[in-house]
Amino acid sequence: MATDNENRLGAYLRDRRSRLDPAELGFPAGRRRTPGLRREEVALRANISPAWVTWLEQGRGGAPSADVLDRLARALMLTEIEREHLFLLGLGRPPEARYCGGDAVTPRLQRLLDALPYSPAILKTATWDILAWNRAAAVVLADYGKLPPDERNVLRMLFGDANRHASQPGWEAMARSVVAAFRVDAARAGAEAEIMPLVRELCDRSPEFAGIWRENDVRSFEGLVKRLKHPLLGEIALEYSSLAVAGRPDLTMAVYNPATDQDYEALRSFLRSREGKSWQGSEAASG
Repeated sequence: MATDNENRLGAYLRDRRSRLDPAELGFPAGRRRTPGLRREEVALRANISPAWVTWLEQGRGGAPSADVLDRLARALMLTEIEREHLFLLGLGRPPEARYCGGDAVTPRLQRLLDALPYSPAILKTATWDILAWNRAAAVVLADYGKLPPDERNVLRMLFGDANRHASQPGWEAMARSVVAAFRVDAARAGAEAEIMPLVRELCDRSPEFAGIWRENDVRSFEGLVKRLKHPLLGEIALEYSSLAVAGRPDLTMAVYNPATDQDYEALRSFLRSREGKSWQGSEAASG
Protein backbone atom coordinates (compact mmCIF):
# COMPACT_ATOMS: atom_id res chain seq x y z
CA MET A 1 0.00 0.00 0.00
CA ALA A 2 1.33 3.45 -0.95
CA THR A 3 2.00 6.03 1.75
CA ASP A 4 1.80 9.80 1.28
CA ASN A 5 5.55 9.87 0.59
CA GLU A 6 5.39 7.22 -2.13
CA ASN A 7 4.62 7.51 -5.80
CA ARG A 8 0.88 6.78 -5.63
CA LEU A 9 0.50 6.56 -9.41
CA GLY A 10 3.31 4.02 -9.64
CA ALA A 11 1.90 1.97 -6.78
CA TYR A 12 -1.51 1.93 -8.43
CA LEU A 13 -0.10 0.85 -11.80
CA ARG A 14 1.90 -1.95 -10.17
CA ASP A 15 -1.13 -3.14 -8.25
CA ARG A 16 -3.39 -3.17 -11.31
CA ARG A 17 -0.95 -5.11 -13.52
CA SER A 18 -0.38 -7.63 -10.74
CA ARG A 19 -4.08 -8.55 -10.88
CA LEU A 20 -4.15 -9.53 -14.56
CA ASP A 21 -3.74 -13.13 -15.71
CA PRO A 22 -1.04 -13.37 -18.41
CA ALA A 23 -2.47 -16.56 -19.87
CA GLU A 24 -5.92 -15.02 -20.35
CA LEU A 25 -4.32 -12.15 -22.29
CA GLY A 26 -2.27 -14.39 -24.55
CA PHE A 27 1.08 -14.22 -22.78
CA PRO A 28 3.02 -17.34 -21.75
CA ALA A 29 2.37 -18.17 -18.13
CA GLY A 30 5.66 -19.92 -17.31
CA ARG A 31 7.43 -19.20 -14.06
CA ARG A 32 7.16 -15.58 -12.90
CA ARG A 33 8.79 -13.95 -9.91
CA THR A 34 5.68 -11.83 -9.29
CA PRO A 35 2.01 -12.31 -10.20
CA GLY A 36 0.37 -10.52 -13.09
CA LEU A 37 1.79 -8.93 -16.22
CA ARG A 38 5.36 -7.80 -16.69
CA ARG A 39 6.04 -4.14 -17.47
CA GLU A 40 7.01 -5.07 -21.03
CA GLU A 41 3.67 -6.81 -21.53
CA VAL A 42 1.74 -3.79 -20.26
CA ALA A 43 3.78 -1.60 -22.61
CA LEU A 44 2.98 -3.91 -25.53
CA ARG A 45 -0.76 -3.82 -24.79
CA ALA A 46 -0.68 -0.02 -24.35
CA ASN A 47 1.52 0.57 -27.42
CA ILE A 48 3.98 2.67 -25.44
CA SER A 49 7.66 2.10 -24.64
CA PRO A 50 8.60 -0.20 -21.75
CA ALA A 51 10.77 2.63 -20.44
CA TRP A 52 7.67 4.80 -19.98
CA VAL A 53 5.98 2.15 -17.87
CA THR A 54 9.12 1.77 -15.77
CA TRP A 55 9.51 5.53 -15.27
CA LEU A 56 5.85 5.98 -14.29
CA GLU A 57 6.02 3.14 -11.77
CA GLN A 58 9.23 4.61 -10.35
CA GLY A 59 7.96 8.21 -10.27
CA ARG A 60 10.35 9.46 -12.96
CA GLY A 61 9.89 11.16 -16.32
CA GLY A 62 7.39 13.84 -15.31
CA ALA A 63 3.60 13.83 -15.63
CA PRO A 64 2.13 11.48 -18.24
CA SER A 65 -0.14 12.75 -20.99
CA ALA A 66 -3.86 12.01 -21.03
CA ASP A 67 -3.27 9.81 -24.09
CA VAL A 68 -0.72 7.67 -22.23
CA LEU A 69 -3.07 7.28 -19.27
CA ASP A 70 -5.89 6.31 -21.59
CA ARG A 71 -3.71 3.68 -23.25
CA LEU A 72 -2.69 2.30 -19.86
CA ALA A 73 -6.32 2.21 -18.70
CA ARG A 74 -7.25 0.07 -21.70
CA ALA A 75 -4.15 -2.12 -21.35
CA LEU A 76 -4.91 -2.77 -17.68
CA MET A 77 -8.63 -3.30 -18.40
CA LEU A 78 -9.68 -0.66 -15.89
CA THR A 79 -13.32 0.04 -15.12
CA GLU A 80 -14.62 3.60 -15.58
CA ILE A 81 -14.17 4.40 -11.89
CA GLU A 82 -10.64 2.91 -11.93
CA ARG A 83 -9.81 4.92 -15.05
CA GLU A 84 -11.00 8.10 -13.34
CA HIS A 85 -8.83 7.29 -10.32
CA LEU A 86 -5.82 6.75 -12.60
CA PHE A 87 -6.30 10.24 -14.10
CA LEU A 88 -6.70 11.82 -10.67
CA LEU A 89 -3.41 10.25 -9.56
CA GLY A 90 -1.55 11.05 -12.77
CA LEU A 91 -2.91 14.48 -13.71
CA GLY A 92 -4.87 15.68 -10.69
CA ARG A 93 -8.10 15.80 -12.64
CA PRO A 94 -10.67 13.37 -14.01
CA PRO A 95 -10.52 12.37 -17.68
CA GLU A 96 -12.52 14.20 -20.30
CA ALA A 97 -16.06 12.92 -20.49
CA ARG A 98 -16.77 10.18 -22.98
CA TYR A 99 -20.24 8.84 -23.54
CA CYS A 100 -20.76 5.15 -22.81
CA GLY A 101 -24.44 4.72 -23.35
CA GLY A 102 -26.39 1.77 -22.06
CA ASP A 103 -30.02 0.74 -21.98
CA ALA A 104 -30.15 -1.48 -18.91
CA VAL A 105 -31.74 -0.26 -15.70
CA THR A 106 -31.19 -2.45 -12.67
CA PRO A 107 -34.02 -3.51 -10.36
CA ARG A 108 -32.29 -1.48 -7.63
CA LEU A 109 -32.73 1.73 -9.63
CA GLN A 110 -36.35 0.88 -10.41
CA ARG A 111 -37.01 0.34 -6.70
CA LEU A 112 -35.50 3.77 -6.04
CA LEU A 113 -37.97 5.34 -8.47
CA ASP A 114 -40.86 3.41 -6.96
CA ALA A 115 -39.93 4.61 -3.46
CA LEU A 116 -41.21 8.07 -4.49
CA PRO A 117 -44.97 7.45 -4.61
CA TYR A 118 -46.04 11.11 -4.88
CA SER A 119 -43.14 12.55 -6.90
CA PRO A 120 -42.99 11.78 -10.62
CA ALA A 121 -39.47 10.50 -11.37
CA ILE A 122 -37.69 9.18 -14.45
CA LEU A 123 -34.25 7.88 -15.43
CA LYS A 124 -32.93 9.41 -18.65
CA THR A 125 -29.77 9.12 -20.70
CA ALA A 126 -27.50 11.98 -21.78
CA THR A 127 -29.46 12.00 -25.04
CA TRP A 128 -32.60 12.34 -22.90
CA ASP A 129 -34.10 8.98 -23.79
CA ILE A 130 -36.35 7.83 -20.94
CA LEU A 131 -35.38 4.35 -19.77
CA ALA A 132 -37.42 3.96 -16.58
CA TRP A 133 -40.11 5.76 -14.60
CA ASN A 134 -42.38 5.38 -11.60
CA ARG A 135 -46.14 5.20 -11.33
CA ALA A 136 -46.48 8.89 -10.48
CA ALA A 137 -44.63 9.83 -13.68
CA ALA A 138 -46.81 7.51 -15.77
CA VAL A 139 -50.02 8.96 -14.32
CA VAL A 140 -49.08 12.64 -14.19
CA LEU A 141 -46.51 13.22 -16.97
CA ALA A 142 -47.07 10.54 -19.63
CA ASP A 143 -47.78 6.82 -19.81
CA TYR A 144 -44.38 6.02 -21.24
CA GLY A 145 -45.09 2.30 -21.30
CA LYS A 146 -47.65 2.81 -24.07
CA LEU A 147 -45.13 4.62 -26.28
CA PRO A 148 -42.71 2.87 -28.68
CA PRO A 149 -39.21 2.91 -27.12
CA ASP A 150 -37.81 5.32 -29.73
CA GLU A 151 -40.54 7.84 -28.89
CA ARG A 152 -39.66 7.87 -25.17
CA ASN A 153 -37.46 10.91 -25.52
CA VAL A 154 -38.03 14.16 -23.65
CA LEU A 155 -37.34 16.38 -26.68
CA ARG A 156 -39.30 14.26 -29.15
CA MET A 157 -42.30 14.39 -26.83
CA LEU A 158 -41.93 18.10 -26.14
CA PHE A 159 -41.57 19.23 -29.76
CA GLY A 160 -43.44 16.46 -31.53
CA ASP A 161 -46.79 16.67 -29.71
CA ALA A 162 -48.83 19.84 -30.22
CA ASN A 163 -51.11 18.85 -27.33
CA ARG A 164 -48.22 19.45 -24.93
CA HIS A 165 -48.21 23.14 -25.80
CA ALA A 166 -51.68 23.49 -24.33
CA SER A 167 -50.86 21.47 -21.20
CA GLN A 168 -47.73 23.49 -20.42
CA PRO A 169 -48.30 27.13 -19.39
CA GLY A 170 -45.39 29.28 -20.57
CA TRP A 171 -44.40 26.58 -23.07
CA GLU A 172 -41.94 28.67 -25.07
CA ALA A 173 -39.87 29.78 -22.07
CA MET A 174 -39.90 26.27 -20.68
CA ALA A 175 -38.84 24.81 -24.05
CA ARG A 176 -35.88 27.18 -24.20
CA SER A 177 -34.78 26.07 -20.75
CA VAL A 178 -35.12 22.40 -21.70
CA VAL A 179 -33.03 22.74 -24.87
CA ALA A 180 -30.34 24.77 -23.09
CA ALA A 181 -30.10 22.16 -20.32
CA PHE A 182 -30.05 19.35 -22.87
CA ARG A 183 -27.04 20.94 -24.57
CA VAL A 184 -25.22 21.13 -21.21
CA ASP A 185 -26.02 17.50 -20.31
CA ALA A 186 -24.78 16.19 -23.65
CA ALA A 187 -21.51 18.13 -23.46
CA ARG A 188 -20.92 17.13 -19.83
CA ALA A 189 -21.39 13.44 -20.70
CA GLY A 190 -19.23 13.63 -23.83
CA ALA A 191 -22.28 12.77 -25.97
CA GLU A 192 -22.19 15.69 -28.40
CA ALA A 193 -21.71 13.40 -31.41
CA GLU A 194 -24.42 11.01 -30.22
CA ILE A 195 -27.11 13.71 -30.01
CA MET A 196 -26.63 15.04 -33.55
CA PRO A 197 -29.00 12.56 -35.30
CA LEU A 198 -31.73 13.61 -32.85
CA VAL A 199 -30.91 17.30 -33.30
CA ARG A 200 -31.09 17.03 -37.11
CA GLU A 201 -34.37 15.11 -36.89
CA LEU A 202 -35.96 17.70 -34.60
CA CYS A 203 -34.68 20.62 -36.69
CA ASP A 204 -36.43 19.06 -39.70
CA ARG A 205 -39.64 18.32 -37.80
CA SER A 206 -39.98 21.41 -35.62
CA PRO A 207 -39.27 25.03 -36.63
CA GLU A 208 -39.55 25.93 -32.92
CA PHE A 209 -36.76 23.53 -32.00
CA ALA A 210 -34.58 24.64 -34.92
CA GLY A 211 -34.86 28.29 -33.84
CA ILE A 212 -34.10 27.55 -30.19
CA TRP A 213 -31.17 25.27 -31.05
CA ARG A 214 -29.56 28.01 -33.17
CA GLU A 215 -29.52 30.30 -30.13
CA ASN A 216 -26.75 28.14 -28.59
CA ASP A 217 -27.91 28.89 -25.04
CA VAL A 218 -26.68 26.81 -22.11
CA ARG A 219 -28.15 26.91 -18.63
CA SER A 220 -28.92 24.73 -15.66
CA PHE A 221 -32.33 23.13 -15.45
CA GLU A 222 -31.94 22.83 -11.67
CA GLY A 223 -34.54 24.71 -9.66
CA LEU A 224 -36.96 25.03 -12.58
CA VAL A 225 -40.64 24.92 -11.63
CA LYS A 226 -42.72 22.98 -14.13
CA ARG A 227 -46.29 24.26 -14.26
CA LEU A 228 -48.55 21.59 -15.65
CA LYS A 229 -52.18 21.81 -16.71
CA HIS A 230 -53.30 18.21 -16.22
CA PRO A 231 -56.68 17.20 -17.79
CA LEU A 232 -57.85 15.46 -14.58
CA LEU A 233 -55.67 16.90 -11.84
CA GLY A 234 -55.88 20.53 -12.93
CA GLU A 235 -52.97 22.96 -12.63
CA ILE A 236 -50.04 21.88 -10.52
CA ALA A 237 -46.51 23.16 -9.94
CA LEU A 238 -43.60 20.72 -9.73
CA GLU A 239 -40.01 21.51 -8.74
CA TYR A 240 -37.37 19.84 -10.91
CA SER A 241 -34.27 18.21 -9.41
CA SER A 242 -31.58 16.36 -11.35
CA LEU A 243 -29.58 13.66 -9.52
CA ALA A 244 -26.46 11.81 -10.66
CA VAL A 245 -26.59 8.01 -10.56
CA ALA A 246 -23.52 6.50 -8.90
CA GLY A 247 -21.69 4.13 -11.21
CA ARG A 248 -23.83 5.15 -14.20
CA PRO A 249 -22.42 8.35 -15.75
CA ASP A 250 -24.74 7.77 -18.71
CA LEU A 251 -27.86 8.21 -16.55
CA THR A 252 -29.58 11.03 -14.69
CA MET A 253 -32.51 10.74 -12.33
CA ALA A 254 -35.04 13.54 -12.76
CA VAL A 255 -37.48 14.09 -9.91
CA TYR A 256 -40.51 16.40 -9.96
CA ASN A 257 -41.51 17.27 -6.41
CA PRO A 258 -44.76 19.12 -5.64
CA ALA A 259 -43.77 22.77 -5.20
CA THR A 260 -46.14 23.61 -2.32
CA ASP A 261 -48.10 21.80 0.36
CA GLN A 262 -51.23 22.45 -1.67
CA ASP A 263 -49.66 20.85 -4.74
CA TYR A 264 -48.52 17.89 -2.64
CA GLU A 265 -52.00 17.27 -1.19
CA ALA A 266 -53.62 17.61 -4.61
CA LEU A 267 -51.14 15.19 -6.18
CA ARG A 268 -51.33 12.71 -3.31
CA SER A 269 -55.12 12.67 -3.35
CA PHE A 270 -55.20 12.27 -7.12
CA LEU A 271 -52.70 9.40 -7.16
CA ARG A 272 -54.41 7.62 -4.25
CA SER A 273 -57.75 7.91 -6.01
CA ARG A 274 -56.26 6.05 -8.95
CA GLU A 275 -54.65 3.24 -6.95
CA GLY A 276 -55.53 -0.14 -8.35
CA LYS A 277 -56.01 1.25 -11.85
CA SER A 278 -53.68 -0.22 -14.43
CA TRP A 279 -50.58 1.52 -15.64
CA GLN A 280 -47.85 0.17 -17.84
CA GLY A 281 -44.54 0.20 -15.96
CA SER A 282 -41.06 0.38 -17.39
CA GLU A 283 -39.34 -2.77 -18.58
CA ALA A 284 -37.11 -2.78 -15.51
CA ALA A 285 -40.15 -2.95 -13.26
CA SER A 286 -41.50 -6.05 -14.97
CA GLY A 287 -38.14 -7.74 -15.62
